[in-house]
Amino acid sequence: MATAFLFPGQGSQTIGMGAELFDQFPQRLAEADEILGYSLRSLCLEDPDGLLNNTQYTQPALFVVDALSYDARGADQEVAFMAGHSLGEYAALYAGGVLDFASGVRLAKARGELMARVTGGGMAAILGLAADDIAAVIRVANLATLDMANFNTLGQTVISGPAADIVAAESAFKDAGAKRYVVLNVSGAFHSRYMKDPAEQFRVHLESTSFQAAVTPVIANVTAQPYEAGQAIDNLCSQIHSPVRWTETIQSLIEQGVDSFEELGPGRVLAGTVKQIQRGR
Repeated sequence: MATAFLFPGQGSQTIGMGAELFDQFPQRLAEADEILGYSLRSLCLEDPDGLLNNTQYTQPALFVVDALSYDARGADQEVAFMAGHSLGEYAALYAGGVLDFASGVRLAKARGELMARVTGGGMAAILGLAADDIAAVIRVANLATLDMANFNTLGQTVISGPAADIVAAESAFKDAGAKRYVVLNVSGAFHSRYMKDPAEQFRVHLESTSFQAAVTPVIANVTAQPYEAGQAIDNLCSQIHSPVRWTETIQSLIEQGVDSFEELGPGRVLAGTVKQIQRGR
């Protein structure tokens, strides 16, 4: 039996996440609070100012909860691979020995701040259409401002682009046979061409970070393949403006003998995608 640990990204946050972890790892929590300049316990457990769903705050909070979930899980079994969805990839890199905890907090903070500055964008999840069919609709309906952002399962793809264009495109995809078209509650066109400027600004932060060779292989979102030495900066920079190849990631892990997937972090969104991909959906 081969096991892969999976770490969720933005969208999995929920008030109350991390409650037991913060008590279990007070030194880690204090370290993160010092880097961030605010109380993660207050943000995650109470969210008094309504900031938890703000990208600037969501991303470092999720990294910390994902990372501490791994620490709490312990090393009582051999793990063959680590993988994370979007922001979750940073926790996967931490668990894989590529990134230390403090560096992960700093990068999540910088990434969240830069991505939060990009406004006017939107995203929508399309259910019931294959990725090739979605690409065809974009081409035939002349939806040239839209990009494919997340390949989550064979039957669920997220598109990204200007907010007004995302809303206006619904009828084209419904006419093509989409079962559902869900406009997501985001402020930016994440994982699209519109994120290239913040991605390049983020490179400065990546270049000042020390990355180590992976102790456990980590799958990259942009390639759906394990990280190789020297790839971290380019992979993480490209990840911001490139699609998340999650379906390929899970398919590749299955082909490499992984038959057990364990999601570490809030929610069970990724576990659901794994089941759908395993069923060919």
